[in-house]
Amino acid sequence: METIFSKIIAKEIPADIVYEDDQILAFLDIKPVNPGHTLVIPKEPVIDGVEASEETMAAVMRVAQKVARAQKKTLGCTGVNYIMNNGEDAGQEVFHAHMHVIPRYKDDNTFSSPNHNDYKEGEVTEIADKLRDTI
Repeated sequence: METIFSKIIAKEIPADIVYEDDQILAFLDIKPVNPGHTLVIPKEPVIDGVEASEETMAAVMRVAQKVARAQKKTLGCTGVNYIMNNGEDAGQEVFHAHMHVIPRYKDDNTFSSPNHNDYKEGEVTEIADKLRDTI
């Protein structure tokens, strides 16, 4: 699986790397939502966070938290979004697992509020039962 991220991991194309260890690479997004927007990716070639192992996702989250703490300390942001789009229908554009760590500021108007829906009569119980059975 070759993607722009695999090329960054292989150092075939440049990136502004802010963190690297044996499992994980973190670098600034070239089209940031806000300055300091960082992508945290596993070096393992895995399509998304659903397909990734629990160990890989734990490593991604561990580094995402380090990045978020650094953003708050150095950039003065007052909040941080962790966002991971898994699959095309969820907005994933590069098919190599990656977590966005986005510094947020009061009134930055970066994202609109989500649409919240109500469950139909009995639907919440039915869905919860199905999920519990599958998990």
